[in-house]
Amino acid sequence: MGGAVVTGPGALGAAIAGDAECVPIHPTGTAEDTIALVTAMQDRVGLILFAGGDGTARDVAAANITGVPILGLPAGVKMQSSVFARTPERAGQVAATFLRDPQRAVEPADILDIDEAARRDGRLVARLYGVADTPVGPRAHQGAKAGSGSEGLAEIDAALARYAAHMTAGTLYLIGPGMTMAALKDRLGGGTLLGVDAALDGEIIARDLSEAAILALLKTVAAARIVLTVIGGQGFLLGRGNQQISPRVIAAVGQDELDILCPASKLAALNPQELAVDTGDADLDQALSGFRQIITGPGRRQVVRVAA
Repeated sequence: MGGAVVTGPGALGAAIAGDAECVPIHPTGTAEDTIALVTAMQDRVGLILFAGGDGTARDVAAANITGVPILGLPAGVKMQSSVFARTPERAGQVAATFLRDPQRAVEPADILDIDEAARRDGRLVARLYGVADTPVGPRAHQGAKAGSGSEGLAEIDAALARYAAHMTAGTLYLIGPGMTMAALKDRLGGGTLLGVDAALDGEIIARDLSEAAILALLKTVAAARIVLTVIGGQGFLLGRGNQQISPRVIAAVGQDELDILCPASKLAALNPQELAVDTGDADLDQALSGFRQIITGPGRRQVVRVAA
Protein backbone atom coordinates (compact mmCIF):
# COMPACT_ATOMS: atom_id res chain seq x y z
CA MET A 1 0.00 0.00 0.00
CA GLY A 2 2.96 2.40 0.63
CA GLY A 3 1.38 5.47 -0.92
CA ALA A 4 0.99 4.04 -4.42
CA VAL A 5 -2.17 4.71 -6.45
CA VAL A 6 -3.66 1.70 -8.18
CA THR A 7 -6.23 2.14 -10.94
CA GLY A 8 -7.67 0.60 -14.09
CA PRO A 9 -6.89 1.25 -17.75
CA GLY A 10 -8.26 4.17 -19.77
CA ALA A 11 -11.54 5.61 -18.55
CA LEU A 12 -11.37 3.39 -15.47
CA GLY A 13 -8.74 5.73 -14.05
CA ALA A 14 -5.44 5.65 -15.92
CA ALA A 15 -6.55 8.40 -18.30
CA ILE A 16 -6.49 10.94 -15.46
CA ALA A 17 -4.42 9.28 -12.73
CA GLY A 18 -0.98 10.13 -14.13
CA ASP A 19 1.71 7.75 -12.89
CA ALA A 20 -0.69 5.40 -11.10
CA GLU A 21 -0.06 1.67 -11.24
CA CYS A 22 -2.51 0.21 -13.76
CA VAL A 23 -4.24 -3.13 -13.16
CA PRO A 24 -4.14 -5.14 -16.41
CA ILE A 25 -7.80 -5.89 -17.02
CA HIS A 26 -9.60 -5.81 -20.37
CA PRO A 27 -12.46 -3.26 -20.30
CA THR A 28 -15.82 -4.30 -21.74
CA GLY A 29 -17.72 -1.05 -21.13
CA THR A 30 -20.05 -2.78 -18.67
CA ALA A 31 -20.43 -3.12 -14.90
CA GLU A 32 -18.15 -6.15 -15.14
CA ASP A 33 -15.24 -3.72 -15.48
CA THR A 34 -15.89 -2.33 -12.00
CA ILE A 35 -16.19 -5.81 -10.52
CA ALA A 36 -13.00 -7.02 -12.20
CA LEU A 37 -11.03 -3.95 -11.15
CA VAL A 38 -12.13 -4.10 -7.51
CA THR A 39 -11.42 -7.83 -7.40
CA ALA A 40 -7.91 -7.25 -8.71
CA MET A 41 -7.01 -4.26 -6.51
CA GLN A 42 -8.67 -5.06 -3.16
CA ASP A 43 -5.61 -6.82 -1.70
CA ARG A 44 -3.27 -4.01 -2.78
CA VAL A 45 -4.89 -0.83 -1.47
CA GLY A 46 -6.03 0.72 1.81
CA LEU A 47 -8.97 2.63 0.34
CA ILE A 48 -11.08 2.18 -2.77
CA LEU A 49 -12.27 5.46 -4.31
CA PHE A 50 -14.90 5.24 -7.02
CA ALA A 51 -17.01 7.67 -9.03
CA GLY A 52 -20.59 6.87 -9.98
CA GLY A 53 -23.98 6.26 -8.44
CA ASP A 54 -25.75 3.59 -6.43
CA GLY A 55 -25.33 0.94 -9.12
CA THR A 56 -21.57 1.41 -9.04
CA ALA A 57 -21.59 1.38 -5.23
CA ARG A 58 -23.40 -1.96 -5.30
CA ASP A 59 -20.88 -3.41 -7.74
CA VAL A 60 -17.90 -2.16 -5.71
CA ALA A 61 -19.31 -3.49 -2.44
CA ALA A 62 -20.18 -6.87 -3.95
CA ALA A 63 -16.69 -7.38 -5.41
CA ASN A 64 -14.89 -6.08 -2.32
CA ILE A 65 -14.95 -9.35 -0.38
CA THR A 66 -11.91 -8.46 1.76
CA GLY A 67 -13.69 -5.44 3.19
CA VAL A 68 -11.36 -2.62 2.15
CA PRO A 69 -12.93 0.75 3.14
CA ILE A 70 -14.67 2.42 0.20
CA LEU A 71 -15.65 6.02 -0.54
CA GLY A 72 -17.81 7.29 -3.40
CA LEU A 73 -17.41 10.46 -5.44
CA PRO A 74 -20.97 11.51 -6.38
CA ALA A 75 -21.24 11.26 -10.17
CA GLY A 76 -24.42 9.32 -10.87
CA VAL A 77 -28.13 9.93 -11.28
CA LYS A 78 -29.09 7.85 -8.22
CA MET A 79 -27.10 8.39 -5.02
CA GLN A 80 -29.11 7.08 -2.11
CA SER A 81 -26.20 5.36 -0.35
CA SER A 82 -24.40 6.94 2.60
CA VAL A 83 -21.05 5.72 1.25
CA PHE A 84 -20.91 8.85 -0.96
CA ALA A 85 -19.22 12.07 0.11
CA ARG A 86 -21.36 15.19 -0.20
CA THR A 87 -19.12 16.52 -3.00
CA PRO A 88 -16.06 15.30 -4.95
CA GLU A 89 -13.96 17.90 -3.12
CA ARG A 90 -15.01 16.55 0.25
CA ALA A 91 -14.27 13.02 -0.93
CA GLY A 92 -10.70 14.09 -1.66
CA GLN A 93 -10.34 15.74 1.73
CA VAL A 94 -11.70 12.73 3.58
CA ALA A 95 -9.53 10.31 1.59
CA ALA A 96 -6.35 12.31 2.23
CA THR A 97 -7.08 12.59 5.96
CA PHE A 98 -7.91 8.89 6.20
CA LEU A 99 -4.76 7.71 4.43
CA ARG A 100 -2.52 9.94 6.58
CA ASP A 101 -4.11 8.76 9.81
CA PRO A 102 -2.36 5.71 11.36
CA GLN A 103 -5.66 4.70 13.00
CA ARG A 104 -7.67 4.83 9.75
CA ALA A 105 -10.98 4.96 11.55
CA VAL A 106 -14.00 3.67 9.64
CA GLU A 107 -17.75 3.57 10.15
CA PRO A 108 -20.47 1.44 8.54
CA ALA A 109 -22.32 2.91 5.56
CA ASP A 110 -25.48 1.62 3.92
CA ILE A 111 -25.41 0.57 0.26
CA LEU A 112 -28.86 1.50 -1.04
CA ASP A 113 -30.57 1.63 -4.40
CA ILE A 114 -34.05 2.30 -5.68
CA ASP A 115 -36.32 -0.75 -5.61
CA GLU A 116 -37.35 -0.99 -9.26
CA ALA A 117 -40.46 -3.09 -8.55
CA ALA A 118 -41.73 -0.45 -6.14
CA ARG A 119 -40.86 2.30 -8.62
CA ARG A 120 -43.03 0.63 -11.26
CA ASP A 121 -45.88 0.71 -8.73
CA GLY A 122 -45.37 4.46 -8.30
CA ARG A 123 -43.54 4.24 -4.97
CA LEU A 124 -40.04 5.57 -4.26
CA VAL A 125 -38.43 2.99 -1.97
CA ALA A 126 -34.75 2.67 -1.14
CA ARG A 127 -33.72 -0.96 -0.72
CA LEU A 128 -30.74 -1.95 1.44
CA TYR A 129 -28.24 -4.06 -0.51
CA GLY A 130 -25.47 -4.23 2.06
CA VAL A 131 -23.17 -2.38 4.44
CA ALA A 132 -19.57 -1.33 3.78
CA ASP A 133 -16.84 0.34 5.81
CA THR A 134 -16.11 3.93 4.84
CA PRO A 135 -13.70 6.51 6.30
CA VAL A 136 -14.98 8.53 9.24
CA GLY A 137 -15.33 12.12 8.09
CA PRO A 138 -17.35 14.64 10.13
CA ARG A 139 -20.02 16.32 7.98
CA ALA A 140 -18.43 14.77 4.91
CA HIS A 141 -20.87 12.04 3.99
CA GLN A 142 -24.42 12.37 2.82
CA GLY A 143 -26.87 10.46 4.96
CA ALA A 144 -28.77 7.54 3.56
CA LYS A 145 -32.15 8.40 2.13
CA ALA A 146 -34.78 8.22 4.83
CA GLY A 147 -37.41 5.56 4.36
CA SER A 148 -39.64 5.46 1.30
CA GLY A 149 -40.06 9.21 1.01
CA SER A 150 -43.80 8.84 1.65
CA GLU A 151 -43.77 9.65 5.39
CA GLY A 152 -45.21 13.07 6.16
CA LEU A 153 -47.07 13.53 2.87
CA ALA A 154 -50.37 13.87 4.73
CA GLU A 155 -49.18 16.94 6.65
CA ILE A 156 -48.17 18.74 3.46
CA ASP A 157 -51.09 17.64 1.30
CA ALA A 158 -53.02 20.83 2.01
CA ALA A 159 -49.97 22.89 1.08
CA LEU A 160 -49.69 21.05 -2.24
CA ALA A 161 -53.37 21.70 -2.95
CA ARG A 162 -52.96 25.38 -2.15
CA TYR A 163 -49.81 25.65 -4.27
CA ALA A 164 -51.51 24.00 -7.27
CA ALA A 165 -54.53 26.26 -6.93
CA HIS A 166 -52.40 29.42 -6.93
CA MET A 167 -50.10 28.65 -9.86
CA THR A 168 -49.79 31.73 -12.05
CA ALA A 169 -51.43 31.51 -15.48
CA GLY A 170 -48.91 31.64 -18.32
CA THR A 171 -45.97 30.66 -16.08
CA LEU A 172 -44.14 27.42 -16.82
CA TYR A 173 -43.47 25.30 -13.72
CA LEU A 174 -40.56 22.87 -13.83
CA ILE A 175 -41.36 20.23 -11.20
CA GLY A 176 -38.58 17.98 -9.93
CA PRO A 177 -38.61 14.32 -8.86
CA GLY A 178 -39.65 12.66 -5.60
CA MET A 179 -42.77 11.54 -3.79
CA THR A 180 -43.77 15.04 -2.64
CA MET A 181 -43.46 16.38 -6.16
CA ALA A 182 -45.31 13.34 -7.53
CA ALA A 183 -48.22 14.24 -5.26
CA LEU A 184 -48.19 17.77 -6.70
CA LYS A 185 -48.05 16.38 -10.24
CA ASP A 186 -51.06 14.16 -9.49
CA ARG A 187 -53.08 17.32 -8.86
CA LEU A 188 -52.06 18.56 -12.31
CA GLY A 189 -52.94 15.45 -14.30
CA GLY A 190 -50.10 13.14 -13.28
CA GLY A 191 -46.39 13.06 -14.05
CA THR A 192 -43.28 10.99 -13.50
CA LEU A 193 -41.89 9.90 -10.14
CA LEU A 194 -38.19 10.30 -10.93
CA GLY A 195 -38.24 12.78 -13.81
CA VAL A 196 -38.52 16.54 -14.26
CA ASP A 197 -41.95 17.45 -15.66
CA ALA A 198 -43.41 20.76 -16.85
CA ALA A 199 -46.78 22.26 -15.98
CA LEU A 200 -48.58 25.19 -17.58
CA ASP A 201 -51.98 26.65 -16.79
CA GLY A 202 -52.87 23.98 -14.26
CA GLU A 203 -51.81 20.84 -16.09
CA ILE A 204 -48.74 18.78 -16.90
CA ILE A 205 -47.72 19.46 -20.51
CA ALA A 206 -44.42 17.55 -20.74
CA ARG A 207 -42.91 14.65 -18.83
CA ASP A 208 -39.43 13.30 -18.06
CA LEU A 209 -37.63 16.23 -19.69
CA SER A 210 -33.94 16.35 -20.52
CA GLU A 211 -31.88 19.51 -20.04
CA ALA A 212 -32.13 20.24 -23.77
CA ALA A 213 -35.91 19.78 -23.75
CA ILE A 214 -36.26 22.09 -20.75
CA LEU A 215 -34.18 24.82 -22.39
CA ALA A 216 -36.22 24.53 -25.58
CA LEU A 217 -39.48 24.75 -23.62
CA LEU A 218 -38.28 27.81 -21.71
CA LYS A 219 -37.91 29.69 -24.99
CA THR A 220 -41.66 29.40 -25.54
CA VAL A 221 -42.75 31.16 -22.34
CA ALA A 222 -42.26 34.56 -20.74
CA ALA A 223 -41.92 33.33 -17.15
CA ALA A 224 -40.98 30.13 -15.34
CA ARG A 225 -40.45 28.73 -11.85
CA ILE A 226 -38.62 25.68 -10.51
CA VAL A 227 -40.41 23.56 -7.91
CA LEU A 228 -38.39 21.12 -5.78
CA THR A 229 -38.56 19.01 -2.68
CA VAL A 230 -35.77 17.91 -0.35
CA ILE A 231 -34.17 14.49 -0.74
CA GLY A 232 -34.96 12.95 2.64
CA GLY A 233 -31.95 12.17 4.80
CA GLN A 234 -29.52 13.64 2.29
CA GLY A 235 -30.81 17.20 2.30
CA PHE A 236 -30.04 17.90 -1.35
CA LEU A 237 -32.03 20.41 -3.36
CA LEU A 238 -30.03 20.29 -6.59
CA GLY A 239 -27.44 17.91 -7.98
CA ARG A 240 -28.91 14.59 -6.86
CA GLY A 241 -31.47 12.97 -9.13
CA ASN A 242 -32.43 16.26 -10.82
CA GLN A 243 -29.33 17.06 -12.86
CA GLN A 244 -31.61 18.05 -15.75
CA ILE A 245 -32.15 21.27 -13.79
CA SER A 246 -28.66 22.36 -14.75
CA PRO A 247 -26.81 25.65 -14.26
CA ARG A 248 -28.00 26.68 -17.74
CA VAL A 249 -31.60 25.96 -16.80
CA ILE A 250 -31.28 27.86 -13.53
CA ALA A 251 -29.72 30.82 -15.35
CA ALA A 252 -32.59 30.84 -17.85
CA VAL A 253 -35.27 30.69 -15.12
CA GLY A 254 -33.57 32.85 -12.48
CA GLN A 255 -32.10 31.93 -9.12
CA ASP A 256 -34.93 33.54 -7.20
CA GLU A 257 -37.69 31.72 -9.10
CA LEU A 258 -37.39 28.64 -6.88
CA ASP A 259 -40.07 27.10 -4.66
CA ILE A 260 -39.35 24.29 -2.18
CA LEU A 261 -42.06 22.16 -0.58
CA CYS A 262 -41.19 19.62 2.10
CA PRO A 263 -42.84 18.09 5.19
CA ALA A 264 -41.52 19.57 8.43
CA SER A 265 -40.83 16.06 9.70
CA LYS A 266 -38.39 15.45 6.85
CA LEU A 267 -36.55 18.68 7.58
CA ALA A 268 -36.33 17.77 11.26
CA ALA A 269 -34.67 14.45 10.34
CA LEU A 270 -31.81 16.10 8.44
CA ASN A 271 -28.30 15.61 9.81
CA PRO A 272 -26.70 18.12 9.60
CA GLN A 273 -29.60 20.57 9.82
CA GLU A 274 -28.98 22.19 6.46
CA LEU A 275 -29.72 21.70 2.77
CA ALA A 276 -27.11 21.15 0.09
CA VAL A 277 -26.60 22.05 -3.57
CA ASP A 278 -24.07 20.54 -5.97
CA THR A 279 -24.89 21.81 -9.46
CA GLY A 280 -21.38 21.33 -10.83
CA ASP A 281 -20.89 25.10 -10.96
CA ALA A 282 -19.07 26.30 -7.82
CA ASP A 283 -20.04 29.94 -8.36
CA LEU A 284 -23.71 29.04 -8.77
CA ASP A 285 -23.59 26.82 -5.67
CA GLN A 286 -22.27 29.77 -3.67
CA ALA A 287 -24.94 32.05 -5.12
CA LEU A 288 -27.65 29.58 -4.11
CA SER A 289 -26.26 29.28 -0.58
CA GLY A 290 -27.78 31.13 2.32
CA PHE A 291 -31.20 30.84 3.92
CA ARG A 292 -34.26 29.63 2.03
CA GLN A 293 -37.92 29.47 2.96
CA ILE A 294 -39.41 25.98 2.74
CA ILE A 295 -43.18 25.53 2.43
CA THR A 296 -44.12 22.92 5.04
CA GLY A 297 -47.88 23.38 5.24
CA PRO A 298 -50.73 25.70 4.25
CA GLY A 299 -49.56 29.15 5.29
CA ARG A 300 -46.49 27.69 7.05
CA ARG A 301 -42.85 28.19 6.09
CA GLN A 302 -39.59 27.17 7.70
CA VAL A 303 -36.27 28.90 7.12
CA VAL A 304 -33.37 26.50 6.48
CA ARG A 305 -29.75 27.18 5.62
CA VAL A 306 -28.50 26.04 2.20
CA ALA A 307 -24.81 25.16 1.94
CA ALA A 308 -22.63 24.45 -1.10
